[in-house]
Amino acid sequence: MVEAINSPAAAATSRQALTARALLLGERIDTDGLERADLVSTAPLAFHAGQSGFAVLYRFGVAVLFGLSPLEEDEIVKKIGLRVSGASRGDDETLIIEEATPDGDEKALPDGRLAVKDLSEARLLVIADVLAKSVALARDERRVNAVFDTIEPFAAELAAKGSPPWKRKSMLELMGQTLLVRHRVSGRVAVDDKPDVLWDRPDLERLYARLEDEYELTPRARTLNAKIDVIGETARALTDLIDAARSVRLEWTIIVLIAMEIVLTLFQMWVARLG
Repeated sequence: MVEAINSPAAAATSRQALTARALLLGERIDTDGLERADLVSTAPLAFHAGQSGFAVLYRFGVAVLFGLSPLEEDEIVKKIGLRVSGASRGDDETLIIEEATPDGDEKALPDGRLAVKDLSEARLLVIADVLAKSVALARDERRVNAVFDTIEPFAAELAAKGSPPWKRKSMLELMGQTLLVRHRVSGRVAVDDKPDVLWDRPDLERLYARLEDEYELTPRARTLNAKIDVIGETARALTDLIDAARSVRLEWTIIVLIAMEIVLTLFQMWVARLG
């Protein structure tokens, strides 16, 4: 829903504005088979929606909607609902986009607004890319923090008792969660990859760089990967300690069995002599 921002004192310089919303819908959106005549882009899938809106769908579970009313948003979400796997609503990102003055510069404004030279499809694709990555990162940040909360009791028990917890399955599950988050960050979301639209519109590089800096995508991804590394190292260390403890127990079991075998043999020899 594109709305005009008019000022009675400066009607000649009225500018358009629209609201962008990035919605986290789930783990993945299957966009195969959604091709239509009015497609603006296929990777990501982008098309016009509603009366005058614009929708961009990302395979990693995020939909970015521009200029749509709440009813139009609900209609889009409902239509693609069956194509969402691991459906779960999380943090949404909202941004007000408005056209800058002719002599103005593209920049972030106070109160969650962004000034751009125009509301072209190419610019909206750049903005959608950053918003989608920001929402996806927020999801993975929550997951990594949850894994840290899981690790803390294990580490506390190790510090208090000096021995690892006897839960190797839990450690393997922890490593599995770590691998899944790392895969999402580096594989599906690909924070470091720039949107394809920049190949055709290199003049939008500055806009992308400013938005990337505004939403701190690279530092957040770097911090996330560092946390994942810590989780992975911790899980491996705890697993190694558990394996070492199990090996020690196994060695003692073997020693006891050998000792029992020796005692039994000596006993049999002693009985044979008496006989």
